[in-house]
Amino acid sequence: MKSVIIRAVFLFLFGSITAQTITTSAIDRINNYLSKSEKNGLTGAVLIAKDGNVLLNKGFGFADKKKQIKNTPKTIFDIGSVSKQFTAAAILKLEEQGKLKVEDVISKYFKNLPDDKKNITIHQLLIHSSGLSRGIGRKDFDQIDRDEFFRQFFKTTLLQQPGLKHRYSNAGYSILSRIIELVSGQSYEAYLRKEIFLPAGMKYTGYLLPKWSDLTSAKGYSYNVLDIGSMIERYQRDRAVSWVIMGNGGLNSTQEDMFKWYKALKNGTVISKATVQKMITPYIIERKEGNSYYAYGWVIFKTSRGTNMVAHDGSNATFFYDFRWMPKEDLLLLYATSSMTREVGPLAWRIDKMLFDDTYTPKEVKTDLVTTMLQYSENYKGNLKRLTKQLKKKFKVQLNKPFYLNRLSGVYSRNGMLLKAIAVAELNVKIFPKDSNIWDSLGQAYYDNKQMNKSLKAFKTAYKLDLKNIFAKDMIEKIKTENLDVEHQ
Repeated sequence: MKSVIIRAVFLFLFGSITAQTITTSAIDRINNYLSKSEKNGLTGAVLIAKDGNVLLNKGFGFADKKKQIKNTPKTIFDIGSVSKQFTAAAILKLEEQGKLKVEDVISKYFKNLPDDKKNITIHQLLIHSSGLSRGIGRKDFDQIDRDEFFRQFFKTTLLQQPGLKHRYSNAGYSILSRIIELVSGQSYEAYLRKEIFLPAGMKYTGYLLPKWSDLTSAKGYSYNVLDIGSMIERYQRDRAVSWVIMGNGGLNSTQEDMFKWYKALKNGTVISKATVQKMITPYIIERKEGNSYYAYGWVIFKTSRGTNMVAHDGSNATFFYDFRWMPKEDLLLLYATSSMTREVGPLAWRIDKMLFDDTYTPKEVKTDLVTTMLQYSENYKGNLKRLTKQLKKKFKVQLNKPFYLNRLSGVYSRNGMLLKAIAVAELNVKIFPKDSNIWDSLGQAYYDNKQMNKSLKAFKTAYKLDLKNIFAKDMIEKIKTENLDVEHQ
C-alpha cells in the first residue's frame, strides 16, 4: 500500500515516466498534420522543444501571399497578450533592483487619484484583481495622449472592490507599463529592451526599437482573406505605440526569440530563478467553475498528466499566439498564426495531446465558414443589397447560428468597411431577431458610421432583449450624452 501511495504522489507532482518521453513518431505525426493543414488555412509557425532541445521548429503557409514569402522560424508575429509576461518580468526586475515592491499602492506613482483607486496595488494589477475595467479606446491603434488616457481611465467606475476576484483588465497592464517608465526613467520599450530582451539574446522582440528590416514581418490576413498588413507597419506609420495597447499586448517577436525567452526563464538569466517562481505562482482562480489560476502575466493550470502548465495566449482577432511551458516536464510549445480562425485557433491544444497520446487523431482542419463567406463577399460584384440576399441564399443551410454573420460583420467593422459591416449585421438581425448580442453589434456598426438614431434604436433593442447586456445599456447612455439632439424614443 505504501508503494502505491508513493507512486500516486510521484505521478501527481511529476507526471508518468512514459508521459515524459516525446517520441520521434509523435513529432512526425504533428509535422504531417500541420503540413496537411496548410491547404485549409494554417499560416504560421510552430516550435516544440524538450529538455532545451528543439524537436520541431517550422513555418507553415505564407508570411506574404502576394510576394509568395513563406513563414519560417525567423518570421515576425504579433504575440498579443503574451506581451503581459514581459511587463510582469520588468516589474519584478525593478523589484530585484530595489526600485519598487509589488505591494506598493499605485497612488505612490500617480497623483490625484480618485479615492476608490488609491489603494490598488501593483500585485492586484498583475493578477487582474484591481476591479478596473478592460480599458478605454476601441481599437489597439487609437492614438490617445498618454496623460489624457490615464485621466480618462482613472475616472471609470470600478467593477468590483480591489482584490475581490480575478477580472481581466488590459488597461491594468498599461498602468504597469507607465509605472515601469516612472520608476526606471526610460520608456517602457527601452527598459524592456535593455533589461529583459537583450540580456536574453532577443534582438527581434519589441514594438519600434528592433531592426525589423533584417527579417520578414508576417502580414495579417483577416480570416485568411483580407490583407491587413503587418502590425509593425502600423507602429512605424504612427511613429508611436498607442496607450490602448502599451504593456498589455501588441509586442512582436519570432519563434527563435521566444525560445530564447524560455531558456532565460528556465536558467534564471534575466530575472533570478526565485523571481521566476514568484512570477509563475498561481495567485488567484480565474473563474469559479474552472481550474486555472492567474499568476503574474501567466495562467497556471493542471495538465491531464498532473503537471503544471505555465501558459498564456493572445490575439488581436487576426494574429494569435500561444505560449505553453511545462517546467516539470521541461517541455515548450510555441504556436503563432497571422490568420486566426475557429479552425486553427485550437491547434496548440491538439498538438499538446498528440505529443503524449499516440492513439489521438486530431480533427482535420477545414476551411472556416466565415473565411468562405468573406471570400465570396469580396469577389461579389453587385451592390450591398444584392450581396446580402445572395449570402442568405447561398449559405442558408450553414447559417444556423448568429455567430457566423456576426463574425463576418466584425471583420468588416474592424477594417473600416462600415457599409459592408452594417449590411451584414442587418441581415443577421433579420434572421435572428431575438439575439441581443447581434443587435448590439449592429448598434456599434451604426455608431462607428455616425448613424446615431439607428445606433440608439439598435442598442435599445439589444437591452430590451437582455437586461444583463451592460454594454448596450452603457452605449445608450453614451449616445444620449454625446448627441444631445439625438431622437430619444
